[in-house]
Amino acid sequence: MCGICGWIDFDRDLGDPDARRELADMTATMAYRGPDDEGTWIDGPAALGHRRLAIIDVQGGRQPMTLQGDGRAALALVYTGETYNYRELRQRLAALGHRFDTNSDTEVVLHAHREWGHRDPRIAVSELNGMFAYALWDTAKGEMLLIRDRLGIKPLYYYPTKHGILFGSEPKAILANSLAEPAMDAEGLRRALCSSSIADPHNTVFRGMREVRPGHIVRVTRGGIQQMSYWQLTDSAHSDDVPTTVRRVRELLDETIQRQLIADVPLCTLLSGGLDSSAMTALAAHFSDDRIRSFALDFVGYTDNFTPGPGRPTPDGPYVQEVAKFVGTDHTDITLSADELMDPSVRAATLHASDLPLTLGNLDSSLYLLFRAIRQHSTVALSGEAADELFGGYTWFHNPARVQADTFPWYELSEDVALQSLDPGLVEKLDLPGYVDEQYRTALAEVPVLTGPASADRHERRMREVCYLVFTRYLPTLLDRKDRLSMASGLEVRVPYCDHRLVEYLFGTPWAHKTFDRREKSLLRAATADLLPQSVVQRVKSGYPAIQDPTYDTMLRNRFTALLNDRNVAVAPLLSVDGSRAFLRATDNLRVVEQILTLEDFLTDYNVSLTV
Repeated sequence: MCGICGWIDFDRDLGDPDARRELADMTATMAYRGPDDEGTWIDGPAALGHRRLAIIDVQGGRQPMTLQGDGRAALALVYTGETYNYRELRQRLAALGHRFDTNSDTEVVLHAHREWGHRDPRIAVSELNGMFAYALWDTAKGEMLLIRDRLGIKPLYYYPTKHGILFGSEPKAILANSLAEPAMDAEGLRRALCSSSIADPHNTVFRGMREVRPGHIVRVTRGGIQQMSYWQLTDSAHSDDVPTTVRRVRELLDETIQRQLIADVPLCTLLSGGLDSSAMTALAAHFSDDRIRSFALDFVGYTDNFTPGPGRPTPDGPYVQEVAKFVGTDHTDITLSADELMDPSVRAATLHASDLPLTLGNLDSSLYLLFRAIRQHSTVALSGEAADELFGGYTWFHNPARVQADTFPWYELSEDVALQSLDPGLVEKLDLPGYVDEQYRTALAEVPVLTGPASADRHERRMREVCYLVFTRYLPTLLDRKDRLSMASGLEVRVPYCDHRLVEYLFGTPWAHKTFDRREKSLLRAATADLLPQSVVQRVKSGYPAIQDPTYDTMLRNRFTALLNDRNVAVAPLLSVDGSRAFLRATDNLRVVEQILTLEDFLTDYNVSLTV
């Protein structure tokens, strides 16, 4: 797990002092992603930078890494993430005559491209099982490949220039180069106001900057930039009955957890007491040679003063303790207060980690603080992220009105941005409802056609669409959030439920199978029930905890009021002061308030040029 960046300029030798200085600046922005080591490599038009968080082969896995050919570096690589099947691939490659100098997965990726990717890089990357983003420069071909894992677990951005491209794990690495401008136009503002959970994962809020799409390769040559897909969700004509499907899910989970326990540094799990994280923790404890450490998030007085709300019927604490005792983990609770969540330095660190004016408010700051605390004990953590998307855990999956709505089932524009708080002229110009609809139509057109007996069932066809939308629009947002907030503390978070084999299998599984017991997450519950206490097996989903301390809401209201009173703030031209005051008086949902406050911080801290 690391941070990567680089620069291709086909009309310049990047070995000159000015270019070297800019590459160093780009690399330095990602010091927290890779606190253990740094390195750069330059060869003519290509410059690569790397910050390393050492996980596998701590001594031998330094980067950038090269593979010699004809007396010079034929291939040069900067890589972030993990290839979980690297040991199997290493054995295959060794049998084909390849010789290795390290025990790292990075070197295996290099040799895989030498062996299988010289004609078509899609062949090589398709051999990899893992979460990764990497850049591969071929000196003989004069070609740069930017490659991202199938689900988009690891981020990778690029910025086309007149003579080449800039790229990095995060926008801040690209913006450190003088060729990149921190600018936002109307399209970027639409994305910022409507959240990225509906947007095509290609463009960003920064004008001209793009994101390598999950499952894609971006090829950069003197002739231009080309995108190609090496993986996509397809129809698999699922034929297994329910018992067979349950067994196959358990087999895949067993294999995945065993692979993802590989690390040369301390490892732990994130435990919430829900089915997803509890099943994952139980499997990790079963397959680990050592006692598994687990960590949970809590707030001061949260369990004692808990008030049930939509999506959160029960507090996590009692279930966490029961699972930890039942499974036998070495457990620690991380307890936070309202003051910690509103600490300006914490809010600034959260924004700096995300590089985006998008926020889930205290859900983001609490996750950042949780990861920061865990990093004091472990370098790798396993998370239950993506189980709700795979197995159908969210309440809107089971809400007929939401499912049949002619839009994203999880999305309500009114919940994401209070239109009355924005300047009326801006609201008309942005046409946010039209933007949401456009994004929905674009995503819907990508859905693979359902075949087989289930295709005759209207509800099955709709659920195929919903599952595709979730995997390609909703999930990437959560994975990006998890990566940014964890790497901000140098913590690698792995997501076993995102193993592409499990995703492929479940995407093809009929919705009737996924709800065979008329509940959410039927398959996961059946596949792991033997590992868990019955209270957890039967627990109804409860969402990620949010602080319920009224002090936090008061702090937010006070800061928003101060912002409205200052017409010199960066966000002032976007707001209707009267509308914002009316909105603040009328609402108890301060999500929009947090969003506007974050947008103000973003525009100011990144010195964004805003043109709408």
